[in-house]
Amino acid sequence: MKKITIGAVLFSMICAGMNAQSLKSPDGKFEMNFQLKQGVPYYNLKYNGNVVVEDSKLGLRLFKDTAIKFASEVAKPEDAKNDLNNGFTKTDEKRDFKNETWQPVLGEKKNYINNYNELAVTLHQASLDRNMIVKFRLFNDGLGFRYEFPQQKNLNYFVIREEDSEIDFPTDMKAWWIVADYESQEYRYQETKISEIPGRWDQAFDNHSSQALLKNAVQSPLMLKKEGKNPLYVNVGEAAVLDYPASHLEVDAQNFKFKTHLTPDKQGSKGYIQTSAVSPWRTIIVSPKAEEVLDSKMMFNLNEPTKYTDTSYIHPTKYMGVWWEMIIGKSQWAYGQPQSNVHLDKTDFSKLTPNGKHGANNTKVKEYIDFAAENGFDGLLIEGWDIGWEDWYGHYKEYVFDFITPYPDFDIKMLNEYAHSKGIKLIMHHETSGSATNYERWADKAFQLMNKYGYDAVKTGYVGDMIPRGEHHYSQWTINHYYRIAEKANEYKIMVNSHESVRPGGESRTYPNWISAEAARGTEHEAFEGNNPDHQTILPFTRWMGGSMDYTPGIFQTKLDYYFPGDKRFVKTTLAKQLALYVVMYMPLQMAADLPENYKRHMDAFQFIKDVAADWDDTKILSAEPGDYIVTARKAKGTENWFVGGITDENKRDYTVDFSFLDKGKKYEATIYEDGKDADYINNPQSYNIYKKQITSKSKINFKMVRSGGFAISIKVKN
Repeated sequence: MKKITIGAVLFSMICAGMNAQSLKSPDGKFEMNFQLKQGVPYYNLKYNGNVVVEDSKLGLRLFKDTAIKFASEVAKPEDAKNDLNNGFTKTDEKRDFKNETWQPVLGEKKNYINNYNELAVTLHQASLDRNMIVKFRLFNDGLGFRYEFPQQKNLNYFVIREEDSEIDFPTDMKAWWIVADYESQEYRYQETKISEIPGRWDQAFDNHSSQALLKNAVQSPLMLKKEGKNPLYVNVGEAAVLDYPASHLEVDAQNFKFKTHLTPDKQGSKGYIQTSAVSPWRTIIVSPKAEEVLDSKMMFNLNEPTKYTDTSYIHPTKYMGVWWEMIIGKSQWAYGQPQSNVHLDKTDFSKLTPNGKHGANNTKVKEYIDFAAENGFDGLLIEGWDIGWEDWYGHYKEYVFDFITPYPDFDIKMLNEYAHSKGIKLIMHHETSGSATNYERWADKAFQLMNKYGYDAVKTGYVGDMIPRGEHHYSQWTINHYYRIAEKANEYKIMVNSHESVRPGGESRTYPNWISAEAARGTEHEAFEGNNPDHQTILPFTRWMGGSMDYTPGIFQTKLDYYFPGDKRFVKTTLAKQLALYVVMYMPLQMAADLPENYKRHMDAFQFIKDVAADWDDTKILSAEPGDYIVTARKAKGTENWFVGGITDENKRDYTVDFSFLDKGKKYEATIYEDGKDADYINNPQSYNIYKKQITSKSKINFKMVRSGGFAISIKVKN
């Protein structure tokens, strides 16, 4: 328990009546209070009269001199005199509100409602004659706040040393978290109390290709739950991370408090700012129901509408890929012998000795095209088509790929013509090996090549340490790079799916062609260190809060000893759960990730993947509990068809679907895909049952989900 002195309480009560501003949500359930205590800004948040966030400090620390040269300069004591976290008086306040409906280009619903009340407080720092605005927006699902820096004489250019936004909780809540890392979010989730995070931290990470861990800190979005008689769910995140580094959350475990920690560059600077400028929004989503947290669109609402004049080229895409067989080790990305010493401008790849396992070859790609076309898919991703893969990894090498030159056994012209003749568009793969500067140099030529051959989507990748050297995956320069690529792709009418990039915070509203990202531990890790059975029941509450993920589900052959006798790796779900992921996880770029040969053995189950939509007019979260289970219903874009998916963790679970979300008076035919009675994700993952049932809005169906199992339902109106 926190220790609170009587003197502290009395001081807080006195201050509450001084310099205090209050803001309520449109429905009146939330109340945010802002005040200055001896010149230091604080805020708190209440829900239905109960404190959710106690008085928490706001502000930023700055370097005294913008000409920072060495990381050792971070600790200069004179820098404190330049900070934007004390010595303030309030000089102005402005209030506003909005209640609008807008339509995402791609989304979980046809319409998103943006309804908030706003308070903007202008703070003046007399010692340096500077102004800073703290802006709050209070929605019916929680709070967003940010800092704004107007252009002014004494605050024109500055360098951020750290941001000191705090979130101080009154109780020790359950938390679902991953370790803080400037480079990666590809970790297993931990489930502990806030107070227990430091004790678990050292056991909570694996080694990755690029890693810069932050001790006793966690990443956002962070999911929390106040347990007890009146439970409350809280989600902490950030939105509109533009020209600013992504943040992490330092943990004060004893006081149940979190503080913003910005990703630095390697000389210790967090952000280089020229006014006028704004910070990202800090978000706190709150509800007594987990389902309402999942349903929140606050992060998207806190982003600006797109300025793109043409979004007609942006569309949902169902695709397959020459990918999983390389992930599991059946084939390879490289054409030549691994770790060959190649130079793109010197090596004659036609004379390179083939390794005999190159996946992106003409024969194999045509086989994938045939299967994708026969089953109604839109696209085919091919990884490893371009020269350079022989020594791309681990050398901090800048000029690894040119993104335009295919390997000798990949005839790009022939394969595009063949794909187009079958109604398939190929999806380009641009692995940068972390060399963002090299990618920017080649971007125009790479996108021109895509236009020439009719590619309209690209999967980018950032495996490895970032170049320019000294930057991290989530530092300010690299964040700006991701948006430069999105804007450049828009010039060529190309959609972007990024991997190893920053996790989204609703920015797809502004950059709708950045339709998906990885930025979390996806299906590929099932072939590496593995994902826990509860992993997919947590991701929608964390990574998915700000945008879609390319999770690459649909693995039917879950045990890898099928390919390699004695191999102990396996995907820790049943086949039925793999189907359910297509509904539970929103993926407008939707992959059927397994090999065609495995789908051919289960064409009855594969039918669900063929049928399920990739974009939606409506979404209903029927039931959810982070770390345990999720059941979701979605209505396909422009149709009367619904799809339902339910998943569970390592525990068996019964669930009854109530179909009251369907239109009253209409009759429907439901095709049901469920775990078989003898199914088990370890012992019998491919056991499933399929049957049809006539239903109405009054119907209910009970499901028995096995360990790490699930169910999927396809619903069509009967004529």
